[in-house]
Amino acid sequence: QVQVVESGGGAVQAGGSLRLSCTASGRAFSSYVMGWFRRAPGKDREFVSAISRSGGSTNYADSVKGRFTISRDNAKNTVYLQMNSLKPEDTAVYYCAASNSNYVPVTTGRYYYWGQGTQVTVSS
Repeated sequence: QVQVVESGGGAVQAGGSLRLSCTASGRAFSSYVMGWFRRAPGKDREFVSAISRSGGSTNYADSVKGRFTISRDNAKNTVYLQMNSLKPEDTAVYYCAASNSNYVPVTTGRYYYWGQGTQVTVSS
């Protein structure tokens, strides 16, 4: 069983920054592709960013490119999402997920292990 746990959410004003962290346990962390998704009120869960096993390949949603940065530290079993220049439309529950895929997927169906989510609220 894989356990995925997010942390680092909170409330910030527009233009501010937050860093989310996520750990995955139960199997070698470096064997997973890791992704971040979010669900805003009244909307479906959407892809935010993902990173390959080695960290050498990343994907971003167009809405966060240039503002968010995903990274990982396999020695610490942790993936990060640095969020800068936050906007009110970034308000959502952010989920971390792990995938056994051989590429860096952007769809929820390719991720098999999910955390419980962490709330990010950006006020104007």
